[in-house]
Amino acid sequence: MSYPSFESIKRYYEKHAYTIEDIKFYTKYGALTKEEYKEITGEDYPEQPQV
Repeated sequence: MSYPSFESIKRYYEKHAYTIEDIKFYTKYGALTKEEYKEITGEDYPEQPQV
């Protein structure tokens, strides 16, 4: 189980304690999956542009 939990992240986002940038951070570092990102934000996780 990762910390913070999906439920905690979602709750804090809904209370505006976390921004979408925070949700991107947690997804990038593995606390959330791309599917969980979408469930929380309603948006697809932005893919990094290929260089």
